[in-house]
Amino acid sequence: MRSHFGVFDIVGPIIIGPSSSHTAGACRLANAARAVYNKPIQKAVIHVYGSFAATLWGHGTNKALVGGLVGILPDDERLTHALDIAKEKGLDYQFAVEQEEGVNANLAMFELTGAAGNEMSISGVSIGGGSIVITRINQTNLEISLKYNTLIVDHLDRPGAVLSVAKILADEQINIASMNMYRQGKHGRAYMIIETDQIIQADTVQRIRSLEDMHVIYIPQLY
Repeated sequence: MRSHFGVFDIVGPIIIGPSSSHTAGACRLANAARAVYNKPIQKAVIHVYGSFAATLWGHGTNKALVGGLVGILPDDERLTHALDIAKEKGLDYQFAVEQEEGVNANLAMFELTGAAGNEMSISGVSIGGGSIVITRINQTNLEISLKYNTLIVDHLDRPGAVLSVAKILADEQINIASMNMYRQGKHGRAYMIIETDQIIQADTVQRIRSLEDMHVIYIPQLY
């Protein structure tokens, strides 16, 4: 797993405490899951493992995880009232404290459901200093940091798929910082994760969505 830290990661983010990993990281992780889901969330089952399971109430990890799902950021004073705000917004949530051993110390899995019944499972970890990594979407293992502007392209694994997306970005003078491919199997569903230096405009995202069998989520730099 990649781990690139700058001076501001070492100093630590501005947060509502008490913990950068168990509070700020948890909140940011939930915000990332919300962004990946990319639809209003009606119901959430939040599975917590390792240290998250141990600190769920003591470090306010429960408030951080729920707060992130309703769009509250780690430095927002409303985070201390996240459970009440979630209730006001109609979010139906529950926690599942898991005892599984040998997993990452700060792991959460979000099972999210929208009003139309759309379901998605998103897992991720808090890796310290408020930084996070999304590690799984549904049945596909991957890595998404959201420290860059990020395109998540769910597509059929076929020749030319990567080139067609890269060409559109090149046409728009958008520089690719990194590109990674993740797939379950040959010629099956795959995820193209593209991090870019520039903000991607809505019309460019729409051009990519117009390609054959491309399901695209664009997430501006999260932190």
